[in-house]
Amino acid sequence: MFFNRRGSKKYAYITARVRAMKSKLIQREVFPKMMNMDLAEITRFIGESEYKQDVDELAQKYSGIDLVEHALNQNLARTYRKLLRVSQDEPHYLITEYLRYWDIWNIKTILRGKYYGAPLEEIQEAVVAAGQLGYRQLVSIASMESIDDIKVALENTPYHSAISDYQGGMLSTVENNLDKLYYSRILSSMDKSKGEKLSLKFIRTEIDLKNLKTLFRTKKADLPRDEIMELLIPGGAELKDGDLRRLVSLSWPDFIRSQEDYSYWSALSEVISEDMPSLMDVEAELDKYAMKYSSKVSHYYPLSILPIFDYIVRKNNEINNLRTIARGKESALSDDIIKKHLVM
Repeated sequence: MFFNRRGSKKYAYITARVRAMKSKLIQREVFPKMMNMDLAEITRFIGESEYKQDVDELAQKYSGIDLVEHALNQNLARTYRKLLRVSQDEPHYLITEYLRYWDIWNIKTILRGKYYGAPLEEIQEAVVAAGQLGYRQLVSIASMESIDDIKVALENTPYHSAISDYQGGMLSTVENNLDKLYYSRILSSMDKSKGEKLSLKFIRTEIDLKNLKTLFRTKKADLPRDEIMELLIPGGAELKDGDLRRLVSLSWPDFIRSQEDYSYWSALSEVISEDMPSLMDVEAELDKYAMKYSSKVSHYYPLSILPIFDYIVRKNNEINNLRTIARGKESALSDDIIKKHLVM
């Protein structure tokens, strides 16, 4: 499905709304200050911000870290639904496709919950209705007894083809199928006109960063080459199919050195080494790169989908930072450990 992409009038209203929404995001300098708060103070802080409605609505049912978690999830879903509500035509279509990430996330969450035998209520409370699958639909799917019932429930959705062969058991293949389906759909939703070339590169860069995380995890774990290749998503900006095959074939030391060949080296150069004990810093730096890149390209075409994608990324990052601080305080983690997990 394509729209006439000539002109930028179609984006004037929605980008103005997004600028107003972006101005209400928590400023980066606030997060370090929150490190001095305990969990009760954090809850009070978000309850006096853009999360007030969510905290007030859920305070009768939850308290402590559970209240924070559910308020953040509800606010994220409500915010993204607002984007869909105030957009139309091409912007609405592209936002819809981008937010299908959350449908994929929810399907994975439900399947994981079933696989690990999690209580039904726990699975239902973990879903975030920020995509096309509504909350009631997700709760209904989560309550189904068998994988076959779940597949039937998703039969008339775009996601059925990715799970149709799944019979239960290990989740890596079906989760990978869902990821590939998501990126295939959103790449095909854009053409190659001037503004959309950068939008395409935005998505392709996102694929690169996801593939890099997968490569670091699987290479460090010394997985077989064929298994690694199956987990990688085609369509990246710099990491083309040939690059991926080459990187997969390299030894761990050569793989580390090969990162200098790509622009992402600027994010990784200070944190990678052959003997690094953890990938936490690598993943944090790639997330920071994604944020900086999103912000940069959003200014190139201010009347396009890019500022909207940038807001979606930033809102999700705000939620993740708040959740990280709240969970860290609840678990009595040191400030240094919490800070390492923040993306600012």
